[in-house]
Amino acid sequence: MTTPLNPPIRAEYERELAPFVEAPVERHLPLATRLWQQGWLRKSVIIAALALLWEIFARWQDNDLLLPTFSATTLALVDGLASGELIEKVQISLVVLVQGYLAGIGLAFLLTTLAVSTQFGRDLLSTLTSMFNPLPAIALLPLALLWFGLGQGSLIFVLIHSVLWPLALNTYAGFQGVPETLRMAGRNYGLKGLPYVLQILVPAALPSILSGLKIGWAFAWRTLIAAELVFGASSGRGGLGWFIFQNRNELYTDRVFAGLVLVIVIGLLVENVVFSTLERVTVRRWGVQR
Repeated sequence: MTTPLNPPIRAEYERELAPFVEAPVERHLPLATRLWQQGWLRKSVIIAALALLWEIFARWQDNDLLLPTFSATTLALVDGLASGELIEKVQISLVVLVQGYLAGIGLAFLLTTLAVSTQFGRDLLSTLTSMFNPLPAIALLPLALLWFGLGQGSLIFVLIHSVLWPLALNTYAGFQGVPETLRMAGRNYGLKGLPYVLQILVPAALPSILSGLKIGWAFAWRTLIAAELVFGASSGRGGLGWFIFQNRNELYTDRVFAGLVLVIVIGLLVENVVFSTLERVTVRRWGVQR
């Protein structure tokens, strides 16, 4: 009978390590580096540089009728906001925009849900997008005026057209890119139809859906301004495009540029506040997108 081996146990001890002093450890980045890492600051610098170039070129050209200076445009913008005229015009335009944008989102969601559910839906989506996506929304404005008259109905119709097709294409492409493992997991849980789309496909395809929403927003915003420039006011109350059109006729070029600057500012706010916040709390937080 063999006796079990009892190996000797080495006593524990602690060893003091000398501090690492071969290279200096930088505890904090320089202030300039930390500031430059802020995206809003870099974008502000780009905008300030463009404004400076605008001011220099306008002063060199010295023709306010063709190109007012940035300072004159800013003054006209401040005057329009202070008087409340521009605020009223923006409110009119945004109310119409939201109605057409939401209607376009709803129709795009229904169309893509049908496309991922049935072969007929896929054929329908492919055919309709091939027909209508290349068609500019503003080209439908004469028909919209005949069908819906001179009012908000015509604007909402062209806005739906501008939002529906790019959003449907992006959403469907996102659905097609969902991994098969996620699809099988949804089927194993017994999900079908709308619950399958909402709980499996939409979260996985959210980056593509957000891209479609941004593209649809940009198309809708520029279509609305162009439509208001073409036929002006609806029911005697025109929006921001009508403000630009009126001042162009009266040769108030600084106010025309003030309206254009406001169009750009609203676009920047929506892109960098609304959509950036939506991406940060969804796809970036989930690790789906950098």
